[in-house]
Amino acid sequence: MGDIFTKEKRSEIMSRITGKNTTPELTVRKILRKMGYKYRLNAHNLPGKPDVVIHSEKLVIFVNGCFWHNHKGCKRSSLPKTNTEFWKDKINKNVEKQKQSIKALKKLGWKILVLWQCKINNNNALLKTLSQNL
Repeated sequence: MGDIFTKEKRSEIMSRITGKNTTPELTVRKILRKMGYKYRLNAHNLPGKPDVVIHSEKLVIFVNGCFWHNHKGCKRSSLPKTNTEFWKDKINKNVEKQKQSIKALKKLGWKILVLWQCKINNNNALLKTLSQNL
């Protein structure tokens, strides 16, 4: 089955996707604020520019989109039916880049928490996950 949008419309839709201030990121940040944690966003001085950095805990948080980071077993991570090679290559590069960033951050002594978009919908579960890691 092909894409339901024209190439031009799909391009327009994809160009509007941003990498910052996504709904899952905003949800995580809201809960962290309620928990009383101070944090920095998109730390350019750290490998991989983690989405959230809590210096007091030496913890970085990556809020991963299931599609963009190939969340295994998640229905949101399926490849588009068109331009498959492009997307496979792009997503594989994202995954590899994050693996390298995590490796470098661990060498620097940081704790890493990866949160997946599909798991952030449940605020109670998210609060529990954050509490266990902080």
